[in-house]
Amino acid sequence: MEQTPGGAAPWARIPAPPPATSVKFLFDFFPVILFFVAYKFADIFVATGVAIGATFLQIGWVLARGKKVTGLQWASLAIIGIFGGATLLLRDENFIKWKPTVLYWLAGVVFLGALAFKQNLVKAVMSEGGLELPQRVWTQLAVAWAIFFIFKGALNLYVAYAFSTDTWVNFKLFGGMGLMVAFVLAQAFWLSRYVVDDGAKAQPAKSDAP
Repeated sequence: MEQTPGGAAPWARIPAPPPATSVKFLFDFFPVILFFVAYKFADIFVATGVAIGATFLQIGWVLARGKKVTGLQWASLAIIGIFGGATLLLRDENFIKWKPTVLYWLAGVVFLGALAFKQNLVKAVMSEGGLELPQRVWTQLAVAWAIFFIFKGALNLYVAYAFSTDTWVNFKLFGGMGLMVAFVLAQAFWLSRYVVDDGAKAQPAKSDAP
């Protein structure tokens, strides 16, 4: 296995995310988790109502703490309101099955659209942790995230229409979280080659003089 000059594995050079990152990850999945639990105890329509309520509570909690609600969170609220509301009013579960795809595809388009206007949303977030990368790598990373979200949106539709609702609900939680974790780990392996090792950087240059 490849080792860094300091003896650590290459992925160890990626700055560790702060503990708050794990909490935020679970917080972002809060409506999905409640949707899953409600579905197991009731049905798809009760679960949809719970997901709508959970998303409103999620946004309310952020605002109550004086934090900024991201554009993606506002978009998620609007989309769950529209597609979840249509599910309940028309008693048609197909609307709620489209909700993740619309959100994922919107995220993918936003990432690509930002690049077109010389903005890199991935860099704006990850560089706050002190990560320094070449500009071309930041661009590749943003494109990778866009492709990932577009892929997740397509995969959601495939599972929704090729399998039962039970399978789709299970995939929505476990598949969604699993794919996200796998993508982040793959990203860490890939980025490790571009991160300068602190130990090697601190070593003074050797002189040929006696």
